[in-house]
Amino acid sequence: MLNVRQIAEEIVKREGGYVNDPDDPGGATNFGVTIHTMRRLGLDLDGDGRVTPGDVKRLTRAQAVEIFLRHYYERPLISHLPKALQASVFDMYVNAGSNAVKILQRLMVEMGYAVTVDGALGPQSIAAVRAAHQAAPDHLVDAYGIARRNYYFRLADRRVASRKYARTRAGGKGGWIKRAEEFISRRYHMTSDQFQKRTAAWG
Repeated sequence: MLNVRQIAEEIVKREGGYVNDPDDPGGATNFGVTIHTMRRLGLDLDGDGRVTPGDVKRLTRAQAVEIFLRHYYERPLISHLPKALQASVFDMYVNAGSNAVKILQRLMVEMGYAVTVDGALGPQSIAAVRAAHQAAPDHLVDAYGIARRNYYFRLADRRVASRKYARTRAGGKGGWIKRAEEFISRRYHMTSDQFQKRTAAWG
């Protein structure tokens, strides 16, 4: 099993380098770190008193890893979750912020645990997740991964501009779906036919 730093390095590798896609609400992004995150953290790398896309371009891979470890793993208490679940929740937190926790909390509610869906891991949520993992250690990671995949589908259902992240131009699985399925057992991956049926309404 990868340690947390290796997981962060894999996330940075997966995120890639600098992009500034007008269809991406995250804005200018480098190694998965958005300009909004850099502004929130005050990362003015060129010292001109402003955090601009130029600062995003200056961000190094090593700096991105440290940002993810401190602000996307330690601060949101993902380190308190069962180890088997940490990589998927951590990866999703980088991609979707507190929505990663909300997905987990909603899953706990569906499983019958009394959890507040607020996007913040606290004693209540952590205890519920640990209990759920103990009760079904072979299933919780897959259940979270599937819930995560469904989250991406719902985003694309609602926002036409986001569909390019869920489906390629050729009609196959896009980056969002492939990313979710990296954390799902192969037997739960969608077949091409299942994917085509799920996305047929997109036109």
